[in-house]
This record gives sequence, structure tokens and C-alpha cells, in this order.
Amino acid sequence: MDDLLLRRVRPGLGGDLADVRVNDGRITSITEPGSTGFAARVVDGHGGTLLPGLVDAHVHVVQWATFRRRIPLDAARSAGEAIELLLAHLLATPAPQTELVVGAGFRDGLWPDKPHKDLLQRALPGRAVALFSADLHTLWLSPAALKLIGRDHPTGVLLEGDCMSATAQLPTAAIDVQDRWVAEAVSAAAARGVTQIVDYEYADTVADWTRRGAPAARISCVIAKHLLDQTIERGHRTGDVLPGSGGLVTVGPYKLFVDGSLNTRTAYCHDPYPGGDSPGSLELPPDELIRLMRRAFDHGLLPAVHAIGDRANTIALDAFEEVGCPGRIEHAQLLSPADVPRFASLGVIAAVQPSHQPDDRDVADRHWHGRTSRAFPYRSLLESGARLEFGSDAPVAPLDPWDGIASAISRTDDDRPPWHPEQAIPFADALAASSGGRREVAVGDVADLMVTAADPSVLSPADLRALPVTATILDGHVTHQV
Repeated sequence: MDDLLLRRVRPGLGGDLADVRVNDGRITSITEPGSTGFAARVVDGHGGTLLPGLVDAHVHVVQWATFRRRIPLDAARSAGEAIELLLAHLLATPAPQTELVVGAGFRDGLWPDKPHKDLLQRALPGRAVALFSADLHTLWLSPAALKLIGRDHPTGVLLEGDCMSATAQLPTAAIDVQDRWVAEAVSAAAARGVTQIVDYEYADTVADWTRRGAPAARISCVIAKHLLDQTIERGHRTGDVLPGSGGLVTVGPYKLFVDGSLNTRTAYCHDPYPGGDSPGSLELPPDELIRLMRRAFDHGLLPAVHAIGDRANTIALDAFEEVGCPGRIEHAQLLSPADVPRFASLGVIAAVQPSHQPDDRDVADRHWHGRTSRAFPYRSLLESGARLEFGSDAPVAPLDPWDGIASAISRTDDDRPPWHPEQAIPFADALAASSGGRREVAVGDVADLMVTAADPSVLSPADLRALPVTATILDGHVTHQV
């Protein structure tokens, strides 16, 4: 279907009522309401606002699709409470004794007690239990789950590389089931106005999306660290369109980790964490980081470097300067003041996740005490000239860009006062950071669009989070309509 007419929409923030015609995936005209002429499909916008489609620039797609079916543990305020939530769910929804019990979403950075495999064994004797932290950097396993993957561990609490390798060993749903879950998750994202997703799954995303065919959103397939040689052999370069995808699936950047995360106290910092002498975990030494970045860039792959702590960000920026290539730093949660202007001067995108700031404000106050004025520094980055791109890091946060936009402009997501409100950014900038940099709707634009029920620029943060999206258009095709 190459011919679409959007009736009674308001192009852009504060726009006037108009009819918008789309042909062959592009906006071809914006005229006064009541335009005539044939259209293969007509969508009535009912006076809603027509905006560029949203981009979630950081998603772990399979994990997000699976997370939607896991036992939620985000409300747990202790290891004991996590187990209570687990037991309550299993009591209400019994599962076969032989089935792996999977929970997700716990945040133990402020817990008064510590997770341990023995707690799971006492609560569910002999059951295989795998519990994922909200940031995906911690995996809490029962003795039976450790045995299932052929491992032994003194506590059953695996961090960083151990966590990720163990995750890959755990039983998963059949491929066709996973693909169905992924399709459902992408369709749900389209219902929130999403037209593009950058898939950071730690897997062969190129092979996975080649198998899945044309999705309900554009997909950028991030290349995992261990797949660099294979990707070079395939001849894939960042931005290449994958065949059989209808032009919707492309090769993404090459992902590397410098450090861990705040909640696990493995984000690599210049100063040690309170109560000890550990500054966090350096996951990739600078010389190895530079070597891999250079090899990737020499073969057309742009680096995407995970860096959360301030020292990790310094190392990442130093590596970009040494290699002399553009790319992205994912997260950039704590920055040294001298590093803020380097993003713009080096051409490095600050790929951030605004929903993490209200989620992590309490643990940041404890573990980054005295440094939080430079944590999640979105306004400082914006004013320095850096390009911001927003993502959710789903399942760390829900795949819903409106939540991220609301967090970026308000610096809170509950009844508490804003946290470091001086780092809040204007709505128009937050929307652009969630739209791949697009700020308007104009003739000639790619028809990746959404229609919202109201002009979001006049809404409160709470109303933004609940804003209905009445239609989503991908490459001129309707992927969602109310």
C-alpha cells in the first residue's frame, strides 16, 4: 500500500489543521483540510498532532520480549521480599516443577540483605530459579539452576561477564516462540509511536532479524563484541540494509563494554565506592578497547561503547580520540566536568536512557554521594553541543519513549521533587532526542510518523506518560491505529 492520506492532523508541535498525503514512503503534500483525490488508505487523525516517529536507541529485544512474561520483582526492597514476590506469583500461577522459574527487575543496590543461592534453595527446594536484576548485570541463581548450566558458585550471584555468559547458557523458549514474542513486543512498541529500534541483544542479531523478515519497526542490528570477526567476514558495515527485510533492517554499531553498572557497584569511577576501596570494574583495558575499536572502524563498523562511571567515560572518550572515529557512548551516567564538552568535539553521540535517572536516584545518592551534580547530566551535554539520543535499555526500563521524555524534562517519576532539576532539558529537545534528531514534519520527509491524541508539548509529565497514540506509520504503512 503506497498511497496514504492522513486527514485532519496538525503537523508539528502547535501546528494548524491539515491533510497530509504520503506516497511511496514519503510525505508528498501538506494541504488545508478537505483535500480531494484518491488514496488507497485514509486515516482520520481527529485533530491530533502529527510528529516524526519515535526511536528507541537501546533495546535488548529478545530479553524485553521475554521479560514481559517473567515474574516481576521490581517492588522488592530486600532479598527476602524478592522471594516473597516469587512465591506469591507461583502460588497464584503454578508452574511445572521441572520448569525454570524466571524472575526479573530486582534492584539490590539499597537492599539491607544480600541475595544468595541458599535463600532460593530454602524457599524452593530443588527448583531451578534464575532471577535477573533490572540492569541485567546481575544474575541470581539457585543451586539447581547452577547445576543446570554446569556451574558451581559460592553465592549463586553472578556479575558482569559471568552473568552474561550464564544467561546465554540458560534454557530458552523455542526459536519460533521467541520470534512470536518479539513480533508482539515490536507491535506493542508501535502502539506507543515507535518506528525504529536499535537492538542491543547479546546475540547474532543480524541472523535473527534476517530470519524474522520485515518487522513492524525499523531495526538496527548491533554487533556483539565476540562477533566482530564473523561480521567482517560477512562484509557487513554499519548502515548496510539486510536483504529480505523490505529495507527495514540494517547493520548497527559494534558494542563494547568498558565497565559494569551503578546498581552492582561495578560502574568504573575515579573515586571508590563508599565503605571500601573499589572504584568499580574495568571490563576492557584501554589498549584492548582501542585495538577492537580501530579494527571495527577500519572495516566500516562504528563503535558503541558502554560506559557508566566517570572513569569509564574518560577511557571511552580517550579511545575515540586515539582511533579518530565517530560513534556512541551508551549510558554516560556519571561524567567528569572536563569530559562533557569532549562528546561534541569528538563527534561522539551521548546515547542515554532518561528513565534510569529517577529509577537510580536513591542508589546514586548513596554510592555516588557528592558527585550527583554531574550524574545523568543531560542539560550539560546538550548545552555543550553534544547530540543526545534516547533509549530505554528495555527491559531495564519499559520500551516506551514517552516515559523517557517525561523523565528528561521533569527529573522525577513520582511525587518527590525533581532530582537535580538543573539537568532537565526542554520538551522539544527531549522529543528530538527520541525521534532520531527529527524536529518537524515536512514535505519530502520519510513517512515514519505518529499521530498523538493531543499536542504533547502542552502536557504534564504524568499526562505524557499516558498519552494515547492514535496512529503510527512506518515507511508509509500503518502499523498501529486506534
